[in-house]
Amino acid sequence: MRIRRKLLIALAASLVAAGLVVPTVGPAYAASLTEVTSFGDNPGRMRMHVYVPDNRPARPAVVVAMHGCGGSGPGFYSGSEFASQADRYGYIVIYPSATQQAGFGNCFDTWSDAAKRRGGGSDPVSIISMIRYVQQQYAADPDRIYATGSSSGGMMTNHMLALYPDVFKAGAAFMGVPFNCFANAADYPPGSSQCTGGNMNRTPQQWGDAVRQVYPGYSGPRPRVQLWHGTNDTLVPYSLLQEAIEQWTNVFGLSQTPTSTDTPQATWNRRRYADSGGTVQVEAYSIQGAGHSLPSAGMAASAIAFFGLTNPTTPPPTTPPPTTPPPTTPPPASGACRVTVDVNAWNTGLTESITVTNTGTSAVNGWSVVFTLPGGQTITSGWNATYSPSSGQVTARNVGYNGGIPANGSVSFGFQATHTGNNARPPSFALNGASCAVA
Repeated sequence: MRIRRKLLIALAASLVAAGLVVPTVGPAYAASLTEVTSFGDNPGRMRMHVYVPDNRPARPAVVVAMHGCGGSGPGFYSGSEFASQADRYGYIVIYPSATQQAGFGNCFDTWSDAAKRRGGGSDPVSIISMIRYVQQQYAADPDRIYATGSSSGGMMTNHMLALYPDVFKAGAAFMGVPFNCFANAADYPPGSSQCTGGNMNRTPQQWGDAVRQVYPGYSGPRPRVQLWHGTNDTLVPYSLLQEAIEQWTNVFGLSQTPTSTDTPQATWNRRRYADSGGTVQVEAYSIQGAGHSLPSAGMAASAIAFFGLTNPTTPPPTTPPPTTPPPTTPPPASGACRVTVDVNAWNTGLTESITVTNTGTSAVNGWSVVFTLPGGQTITSGWNATYSPSSGQVTARNVGYNGGIPANGSVSFGFQATHTGNNARPPSFALNGASCAVA
């Protein structure tokens, strides 16, 4: 027993060093993390904690946030930014704690036969019970349920999206593996695993079939997928990011060639895979030089933006509009537009939501809005518009689905940016060349 205890202690230390357990940093929130001891069917013998922000809508969204091996729900609450984002955007966070002992211990079960069957038992059924509990207790919106997680939690994110496409709207998997990568419990521990051994290579069709076969006959919408991996990750090899891309693009019937690529931040290389309507169904981030250490600062915010929770009423991100701009009406006269701006800032970052109202008497068909960012602000990502350049005098242009602004109608768009201390909003805005009143 002493030898086993020493081995467990050594394994725990190695987990921290490897990044499977995220160090806790203990932020202070207005609300508090609460344990729920009776939440329904719990075949995985899991623990449940929930974070409910003080300010939330009548039907809040729900994010299930899952830790890495050896971790816990409270540990992931303290060591990630999903709760602070919940304070800002009003969604509820469920933090499950795994108790399965394959591999390093306290890992989410993505290997057993029961866990690979819809409604089969083990951890997936326990997680669904947690979601149902929150829906009943807090009137959560069943159409806005999301999953995310790190390492083992990232693996479970892909797992839950495959098993329950009718439950989840989207997911963000950090350092995960494709669904059905592990053969069994013996295949889970790194070092002896075929899945994480660095040689896993199936065809997109094989990966896609694994998802389709778990819920035969399902023809409804699939949850959108965001994938993150560090290029220097050796514990869960970076090569598995490509396998996960192949799985989900095949499930959506998309090309293996991205529809767009960009670099939202200096070391973040992003590939996006959009459908014929322009909706990004899969996006993948390669984090240059990062090991097994995600999510790091700012990544939770990007996941929440991908979910659409920064502005829940707007459509999901799309690829840039066609190179040929849509026809435009003559610019409205000065004063025929009004702009309202909402800025939410933190240490070195901010989000800015902009609403432009056409106060003229004729519709605008195709728009551009020009504004100047205060010094030190740089746009890293945005929604409902394209932005060029990322600093200084910026022009935001409509995307394919929101080019029209009827008389007395409005359009909303926004962006996330970094700042060096000045988090003020732009002083003025112009719609198609005409100055707007700023509320």
